[in-house]
Amino acid sequence: MPTWTRTLRQTGITESDLRTAYGQQRIFVRRFKPEEFLTVRLLLPTRLHPPVIAAVAFMHETDQRVDTGPREVRGKALGEWAAATRAVLDGATPTDATLRTLGDAATRHPQLKVRVEDFLRGARQEVEYDGFDTEDELQAYIDGYSLPAFMLLACLLELSDTADAEVFEQRCRDLIEAMQRVDFLDDLAEDAARGQVGIPGKDLERHGLSVEDLRAPTKAVRAGLDQLVGEQVELAHRRLSASRPLVSLVPRQTRPFITALLQVQELRLRAISRKGGGLADGGARPSVAALLGVLARQYRAARRTR
Repeated sequence: MPTWTRTLRQTGITESDLRTAYGQQRIFVRRFKPEEFLTVRLLLPTRLHPPVIAAVAFMHETDQRVDTGPREVRGKALGEWAAATRAVLDGATPTDATLRTLGDAATRHPQLKVRVEDFLRGARQEVEYDGFDTEDELQAYIDGYSLPAFMLLACLLELSDTADAEVFEQRCRDLIEAMQRVDFLDDLAEDAARGQVGIPGKDLERHGLSVEDLRAPTKAVRAGLDQLVGEQVELAHRRLSASRPLVSLVPRQTRPFITALLQVQELRLRAISRKGGGLADGGARPSVAALLGVLARQYRAARRTR
């Protein structure tokens, strides 16, 4: 793995203030997403490190604005942030380091501009998010917000010569649905404490559960939740399996990164399945050894492609 200074030099990022801005985003992403940061640095081709870091930092900054405070405050924050972002993409020079690196990344990778706009439009759904009553509402959320967020990163990955862009996005959609379902299960206790969860209300009702039950779980609640978790895990597994062709849709140099994404989600699903109804008490994480094993194997594969 090249040093960050060498990475920037190799990708043509030479201006002093721009290098400083990228350095700030690197530190930022490494702090709040250390596992994802390490995966990017070890498994992706060097040329993709700066734009991916810029996109992930922008995504997180946006999430912070739409997740904090009353709905009207979040809506106003999103409007101001979206206006500032669009100005940068139109050529304005920002003082904000996150927008500075995003603007530079979009200049070098023009496909990012469309994805940023899709993401900003979809972020309105996150502002309005108040849980789901039905599966259709969950699917609309994934289409409107989760997928555009994922495509901020995925659009930076080149496709293999024979890959179809539409098929690639469909498989990305499968993967992000699996990842979103995993996140909702893993965050169940934390979300219930805030009064809303990512599992549709109709599914909770079918198992005799409510958000209030999950906030003060009894033995009966955990038993009902165990069955519900099994159903949700199966739904996530189906989408994860459907997403596996992604590996063949990208060049060899990118395959270790995609493979690691898939394998980590598989590990997370196993951990969640094992915990079952105990998710009412907190999330479930795979063992560190298992995660490091995935990273080590795919790092060796990445080295071979170079």
